[in-house]
Amino acid sequence: MEVDATQRAGRTTTTQGDPMAETSRYLLTDDQVPTSWYNVVADLPEPPPPPLHPGTHEPIGPEDLAPLFPMDLIQQEVSAERFIPIPDEVRDVYLLWRATPLHRAHRLERALGTPARIYYKYEGTSPAGSHKPNTAVPQAFYNAKAGVKRLTTETGAGQWGTALSFACAQYGLDCEVWQVRASYDQKPYRRAMMQAFGATVHPSPSDVTAFGRSVLAEHPDSPGSLGIAISEAVEVAAQDPDTRYALGSVLNHVLMHQTVIGEEALLQMAMAGDTPDLIVGCTGGGSNFGGLAFPFLREKLAGRMDPIIRAVEPASCPTLTKGTYTYDFGDTGGMTPLVKMHTLGHDFIPDPIHAGGLRYHGMSPLISHIYELGLIEADARPQRECFAAGVQFARTEGIVPAPEPTHALAVAIDEALRCKETGEEKVILTALCGHGMLDMAAYNAYFADELEDHEFSDADMEAALANLPQL
Repeated sequence: MEVDATQRAGRTTTTQGDPMAETSRYLLTDDQVPTSWYNVVADLPEPPPPPLHPGTHEPIGPEDLAPLFPMDLIQQEVSAERFIPIPDEVRDVYLLWRATPLHRAHRLERALGTPARIYYKYEGTSPAGSHKPNTAVPQAFYNAKAGVKRLTTETGAGQWGTALSFACAQYGLDCEVWQVRASYDQKPYRRAMMQAFGATVHPSPSDVTAFGRSVLAEHPDSPGSLGIAISEAVEVAAQDPDTRYALGSVLNHVLMHQTVIGEEALLQMAMAGDTPDLIVGCTGGGSNFGGLAFPFLREKLAGRMDPIIRAVEPASCPTLTKGTYTYDFGDTGGMTPLVKMHTLGHDFIPDPIHAGGLRYHGMSPLISHIYELGLIEADARPQRECFAAGVQFARTEGIVPAPEPTHALAVAIDEALRCKETGEEKVILTALCGHGMLDMAAYNAYFADELEDHEFSDADMEAALANLPQL
């Protein structure tokens, strides 16, 4: 769906001299919350490679995805429409917390002594404390509309599982979650929050599924991975006609739902009278990064602005910076379609870092494709550096960030310090995709000097890519 000329102009013009430009927070009214999601596929110079059937290696059709997703979401997954209208029933739930604030990090800037202007779009105001409900709510809505009774899913740090549990409660769906074992043990209060919203939660690998039992038989102490948890959730969904599967990142429709972040940020940056020179976001599967970056990428492709857009990932799970761009399974058990993405191999099990939401073996096919086109950059950072950035942010801005967005904060702080050296007045925008109030065990480990920096070696790469599908 096209936007009208007034909306389009509002996204790209600035308001120099606006008194709001001197404040710390930029707010939108309910009627400024987006009415459509943005599909970046419509504006790319080349379409992304299609998913392939795991058996035939031929491009899949809608019928191949029907056992896992309702048709509305399948159509969004393959759509080339630029704008997809947000149903009123979804937008009504969005209005519980949207629009989210854009903050100018004045106190962090002063502490760094930088001429750079740092902005962060804060998604921690949602019921789940992160950006994840932006897609959980529409996924639950479309499944309920299709008559589905239960959704299964995986979760790493627990933010996605929390979001889907909340969304299912809004539409009367049962929710069953497989949480990666490392995070299940590290973050018990995330588990409790999912249960508070009505979900059933299993540690993954679990003895509930055939695939989980097979992993435990070979590795009884496995810390788990998102790939393993996906296999377990898909296995259960595929066996029950009243059950479907929901994914919290990676897929096209998931990233599209998240573009409400970037669409709001465009309006808010205009309110601030600034245009970003650098947009930086953490990346695991890619939903938070794509949600912030894609609307700005549209403006960049149209020649209306020219920001550098940079994805930041863990050094221990460096899919973009060290992974191979090839077709691979989205799960460890090889039950999902083959998608072309930057991957470390579907049976790769990352080290149990505390940024559990970034411990995925592959990167979103859409982000991988955009990276291959040279439209974005990538960086990788170790977790101790990231936690140091998170602590500095908390002590200046008053928000304890989740471990995931500290990766982007580390890069934003580096860039701001570089501006201090050069005198450049660069405008930096990042997405603070969630708060860390349920991640304090990770900060405890940091303060006790118990965190390790896991580097991804050449030997790790060789082992990780040994079992890639042969096409």
